[in-house]
Amino acid sequence: MAMRSVVTILALTLATPAIAQGWQCEVPPQINVPALPEPDAPSRITPITGYTLAASWSPEFCRTRKTDPAHATQCSGRQGRFGFVLHGLWPDGKDGRYPQYCPSRRLPDAQVLRRNFCTTPSADLMMHEWAKHGTCMSADPAAYFDKGRTLFQTLQFPDMARLSRTEGLDAGKVRQAMALANPRLRPDMFKLLIGRNGWLREVHVCYSRAFKPMRCPTGSGPANTVPVKIWRSF
Repeated sequence: MAMRSVVTILALTLATPAIAQGWQCEVPPQINVPALPEPDAPSRITPITGYTLAASWSPEFCRTRKTDPAHATQCSGRQGRFGFVLHGLWPDGKDGRYPQYCPSRRLPDAQVLRRNFCTTPSADLMMHEWAKHGTCMSADPAAYFDKGRTLFQTLQFPDMARLSRTEGLDAGKVRQAMALANPRLRPDMFKLLIGRNGWLREVHVCYSRAFKPMRCPTGSGPANTVPVKIWRSF
């Protein structure tokens, strides 16, 4: 039975990776550069111990926001339909005290936002990620977003529609499916964020200071036996 389970999950990973990320992404003709958001926490400068790449499952995020103008570029369908999108690349710190809102006078320009739109289809989110996290990683906004986009594009994703129909789907099976789709990664290198109602929200991948995949230092999220549901809009 264990071998049959592995074979079943392996079959779920064989779909084209792009199917789980975005469909027909169309960059808007004009992207206005938003103002920097007001910090939601105090500035904190502390040594970086590693990094987290956060991939958000867009169907779950958008299912209650399809008509919200604030999220129109990601959720309305006019710029495309999205699966996993890059939430952000975050620097980690010791004991959970990660650096944030470091001083910077540089802002991403429209060209940078356009280049990264199909990875993170929200100019407001990109500006927030730069203000809170990017400023602590690089003096150059373009370099920060290029690094996150490159890491995100190296990931393979399972066929999430098929995975969502797996009988008895739980956190362990989701992590195993992610690891089988990415042979150089182990299940303990993926951390899952699950909503209180059991729906998958995000998958985080953990990296060392040298951007090498590593075991997530704060754990992998819910225990393997915790049931998981995956919302699909297709």
